[in-house]
Amino acid sequence: MRRQSMMWPVILLMSLFGRPALARTHVDVTTLDGVIGPVMVKHIAESIKTAEQDSAACLVIEMDTPGGLLESTQLIIKSILASEVPVAVYIAPSGSGAGSAGVFITMSAHVAAMAPGTNIGAAHPVGIGGGIADSTMAKKIENFTASYIRTIAQRRGRNIEWAEKAVRESASITEREAADLRVIDFIAADLDSLLAKMDTLAVEVAHGKRTLHTKGAEVRRLEMGWRDTLLASLSNPNIAYLMMLLGFYGLFFELANPGAVFPGVIGGICLIVALFALQTLPINYAGLLLILIGLAMFIAEIKITSHGALTIGGIIATTLGSMMLIDSPYPFLRVSLRVIIPAVLATTAFFVFAVGFGLKAQRRKPTTGSQGLIGSAGVALSALTPQGHILVHGEQWAARSDQPIEKGEPVQVVGLTGLTLHVVRHRPKEV
Repeated sequence: MRRQSMMWPVILLMSLFGRPALARTHVDVTTLDGVIGPVMVKHIAESIKTAEQDSAACLVIEMDTPGGLLESTQLIIKSILASEVPVAVYIAPSGSGAGSAGVFITMSAHVAAMAPGTNIGAAHPVGIGGGIADSTMAKKIENFTASYIRTIAQRRGRNIEWAEKAVRESASITEREAADLRVIDFIAADLDSLLAKMDTLAVEVAHGKRTLHTKGAEVRRLEMGWRDTLLASLSNPNIAYLMMLLGFYGLFFELANPGAVFPGVIGGICLIVALFALQTLPINYAGLLLILIGLAMFIAEIKITSHGALTIGGIIATTLGSMMLIDSPYPFLRVSLRVIIPAVLATTAFFVFAVGFGLKAQRRKPTTGSQGLIGSAGVALSALTPQGHILVHGEQWAARSDQPIEKGEPVQVVGLTGLTLHVVRHRPKEV
């Protein structure tokens, strides 16, 4: 009896402190914000892996995206479908949206929710690789994408008809309409509300069913690392475009001035970064070729007198090429005119004025030193028979002439040996 009486305080303490500590669960929360590309694929895959390893009750992806690349979207969906931890996609905060690729990701989630004042839809596919697909190929891509989203919607028990309509007709709806049409599971005002609403919900993960215990769970944020943040920023079409131009500038400077090193190093780094960014975007190679032709015209203007024709051609080619560079119907995947126009003007000024004046200065006849004396006119201070002295540029020089020159006669310098000038009688041109 005495032993049992001593155990009661221990049992009481465990009931008060031990069980809640053991029952305490947590959810991991990450953010998918911006264009969906390879960097986002890596970030979401790592977030799912982290949630699996630390035994999170759920991974919540707070999403606000205009869309992105179909290939990247498929990789994210594969990671969600293969996840051993439930994944909830939450379109938030208010004012956010899930466009294009965001629709597919939302449909694939174990739990889909939206905040008030958000929207979802317009899931027309965007490919990669550039070029304009003909009507037959475009139809094939559309049919494939429609069947793909139907499969995802059917697996998650969501509205198949609307999912296909979002692809074929670019349909878009609000959060209220999405809830009524069974496109999403909940409307949640904030993250705490979402965790409370999906508590006790049974979902099917890769290896069986799991019941969510998320109400009051601890929230752990999984932030994107600085490396991925940097790469995501560099994948912006505007930044990729500017990096490409800077790369061309640097390499041109290095080739024009061999041994300068610094412009070549910076240009090479910028060009490699630009190539990384451009390979994640739907590039139109005709646009890239036009940019290169435009730069070639600017360089040719420096060496050929075209009275501005090459400069005008370079401006037109570079502008059109810049506008065509990213082959996408969506503005967020194209280079902005606000970036193109200043970049083209700066390129024109760079080649026509800065580089042009620099090369002209290199070709200009020297006006100082020994080379600057050749061709200069002077006057004989004494008779040259054959040696004497002359005055050139206000300076007195020893001079030699192969023909007799009288004192006071004009002379012209034709050569130099040591400190002795070779001169001839100067005959000024008649006007």
